[in-house]
Amino acid sequence: MSPDSAAAAAVHVLDNPVWAALAGPNGGFAETGPAGLAARYVEDASPFAALADPEDPRAWADLAALAGPDAPVWVTGLLTPPEGWTTVATVAGVQLDGAAVRAEAAPEAVRLGPADVPEMLELVELTRPGPFLTRTVELGTYLGIRDGGRLVAMAGERMRPPGWSEISAVCTHPDHRGRGLAARLVRAVAASITARGDRPFLHAAADNTGAIALYESMGFTLRSRPDFLGLRTPPTAPPA
Repeated sequence: MSPDSAAAAAVHVLDNPVWAALAGPNGGFAETGPAGLAARYVEDASPFAALADPEDPRAWADLAALAGPDAPVWVTGLLTPPEGWTTVATVAGVQLDGAAVRAEAAPEAVRLGPADVPEMLELVELTRPGPFLTRTVELGTYLGIRDGGRLVAMAGERMRPPGWSEISAVCTHPDHRGRGLAARLVRAVAASITARGDRPFLHAAADNTGAIALYESMGFTLRSRPDFLGLRTPPTAPPA
C-alpha cells in the first residue's frame, strides 16, 4: 500500500461524512464541482457541502466554483477555510455513534413522505431540530407519531456515508414532550437502519445538553466534536 493509500485508509468515513455520503449512497442528491473535488446536496434537500480533502486548496477552489461568488455554504468538520472565505457562523457539535442503541419498531409510528412535508416543516419551525427542507424527506426513512391526526413527533435519516446512516430531524411538539416519543422514534429509525446492515449515528449541537443526555441514556456514545461552519465563498474578483 502506498503512503497516500495508507493515509486514505486511515480516514474514517465519519470524519468527512458529507463527502462520504455524497460520493456514495446519497450520490443521487449530489451536485459536484467542475474538478470533482467538492460536492453539495441539491437545493432543498440539505444545506451541506463537502470537500474531498479539506486540506487541499484545489478542493476549496472547486467548492467556490460550484457555489458561485459570495454564496452561503455550510460545511462540517474541524476545518480552517482559506483566505478569502468568510465565516459567518460557527456551531460546536458532537457526533454520536449509535452502535449500542437498542433498535426496535414503534407500532404507533407512521411512514412520512412528500405529502406530509407541510406538516413536517411546521413542526420543524416550532422545534428547531436543525436543517430540514422541502426535499429532505427524500433522503431516507422518516417516521412520525400523530395524535388526533396531528403530527406531534418525527425522526428520520439524512446523511448516508457507506455503512452508516445519520438519524436527524428528531423533534416533538412542546405540548407532547415527556411521553418518550422522541426515544421511540429514534429506536424505530435505528431499526430501519440496522435492518439494511447500516449503523446509526447522529449529530447534535454541543450546547443541546438535554438531547445529548437523552441520546446517551439510549446508548449513543461520543465519537467526535466537529464544528458546523456557515461560510461565504470569496467575492468576485474586482475588475482590472
